[in-house]
Amino acid sequence: MANIYDGAFRTILNDCRKLVIPVINEIFGESYTGDEEIRFFPNEHFLDRQDGADRERITDTNFTVYGKTPKQYHLECESSYPDGRITIRLYEYDAQIALDEGEVAEETLTVTFPNTAVLYLRTYKKTPDKMKYVIVTPGGTMQYDIPIMKVQRYSLDDIFEKRLLMLIPFYIFSHENSFPEYNSSGRKLEKLKAEYQVILERLDELEQQGVIGAFDKWTIIELSSVVVKEIAQKYENVQKGIGGMMSGALIETSARTILNQGISQGISQGINQGISQSQRETVLRMLEDGDLPFDKIAKYSGLKVEDVEQLAEIQAI
Repeated sequence: MANIYDGAFRTILNDCRKLVIPVINEIFGESYTGDEEIRFFPNEHFLDRQDGADRERITDTNFTVYGKTPKQYHLECESSYPDGRITIRLYEYDAQIALDEGEVAEETLTVTFPNTAVLYLRTYKKTPDKMKYVIVTPGGTMQYDIPIMKVQRYSLDDIFEKRLLMLIPFYIFSHENSFPEYNSSGRKLEKLKAEYQVILERLDELEQQGVIGAFDKWTIIELSSVVVKEIAQKYENVQKGIGGMMSGALIETSARTILNQGISQGISQGINQGISQSQRETVLRMLEDGDLPFDKIAKYSGLKVEDVEQLAEIQAI
């Protein structure tokens, strides 16, 4: 299960890189504008062992933001109960990252540890506000804090006002304890659906304002659907209500983007007929989903119903 959430976290960071900047500003008190270059580094690191058996460990994210001074960051996403093991894992990652980037000059090794933080998707009574490294060396003891972002503590208003849009796929965690109620009460489920309708509307507004692109919005919606499907496995009504809602929005967003692209291409080329490759791929995705009738698919894709029927026949072969 955790792999699904880790995967969603890595996907939104790698595919929508600029969305991480407001999160970095929030966690570390930075003042990045969003125009900075972000360079990601390989997530796979081999941890050196004395027995010679290197062990591969994968970090969630390892990247550098090139502001006035380049700074390296390491973020981890965690959904399990805090038991101390993640602190050990974090230190292993950080030490290996520092060693990989280390420099040796005149028998002097210089290593720089990254700015590290953890995003906790679930908050328990035992979840601390920060972690801490205490490193005892022959030359003295040094220590520093590892900040923790508790995702469940951010309201929708917080998320949108602070532009913490990469948290949206995980917003459902703030409702996890109420799943039994939502699943048995249509009225309460409708309230939850209303919240997600607000999310979709506000994402639309941000797209129209040019704050995010169509791809960013599409990715946020897609990952929200994936996370809901995973976290609400035991609650069919929640899955269908919220998951279905986001899937529908996903199809419509993809179709509207393709339609707008098709209209622009038609105007520039002086044509308004034929099926583009992008339209074909979108229709096939809708057909695979199986939730929409042909007339709806035709409407969303800008094609004729008979074109959709032909593509359906091709898909069935």
